[in-house]
Amino acid sequence: MIIACGWDDYEVIDSSHGEKLERFGEYFLVRPDPQVIWEKDRVNPMWENPNARYHRSSKGGGKWEFIDLPEEWKITYKDLTFHLKPFSFKHVGIFPEQAANWDWAGYLIEKAGYPVSVLNLFAYTGGATLACAAAGARVTHVDASKGMVSWARDNAALSGLSNAPVRWIVDDSIKFVSREIRRGNRYDAIIMDPPSYGRGPKGEIWKIDERLNDLVAMCVGLLSERPLFFLINSYTTGLSAMALGYLLKLHLMKFPGEVKCDEIGLPVSENGCVLPAGAAGRYIFT
Repeated sequence: MIIACGWDDYEVIDSSHGEKLERFGEYFLVRPDPQVIWEKDRVNPMWENPNARYHRSSKGGGKWEFIDLPEEWKITYKDLTFHLKPFSFKHVGIFPEQAANWDWAGYLIEKAGYPVSVLNLFAYTGGATLACAAAGARVTHVDASKGMVSWARDNAALSGLSNAPVRWIVDDSIKFVSREIRRGNRYDAIIMDPPSYGRGPKGEIWKIDERLNDLVAMCVGLLSERPLFFLINSYTTGLSAMALGYLLKLHLMKFPGEVKCDEIGLPVSENGCVLPAGAAGRYIFT
């Protein structure tokens, strides 16, 4: 398992009865988690006294209960700073388990020995973008949501990366990749973190089981003559790490390299267990 264990400003304190107790900086949140299928005694007092709790609805979605939480706050990961705020369906603007992928990508970029160009698709609030930029890469950040791209730019400013070589693009990922192929642009590394379902800025429908294969196949046409890595991350239930690894191997086997696939997890402070939080497929070119 790939474990995100480098955090000071974040931790999963405990998990039970379909929920997890988390600390984001100085604030404690209780949020639902479909992976938490076990039941155990809730000993930590913060279970009953969090700063906010997200209540899932039996009809889908849910709502926040705010007890003592500011509208916005900040946390840091190493040299990066992130602006957080609670918004739709239990999210706060960061997926902490992705720090494991940030560290991995940053390490490969730093030791590459040449200027690295990265394409980050479905780039959300910019964690991977900032990590790659901080490691010295040129990054093209693509997300269909104008609000998410603006949020990512704010995070870049907070992290001292306002002048980093990042292109901020609001666009549908498939349409953007198609145009980049026609333009003849190439990238040394590609990162994608696709949702199970989504809509582009002009209403384009994205369903991961129907479109991920085609997108990966298209992205092969964007790889440079000396590619560095290709990363796919997914939270989609039923889409295993091995499936992501097989998809990468199928499309990239003509390139010398090695595919690695595994679950991503977060350590749980109360008992030393690791909470599964998605899957990653990584292809390292050699």
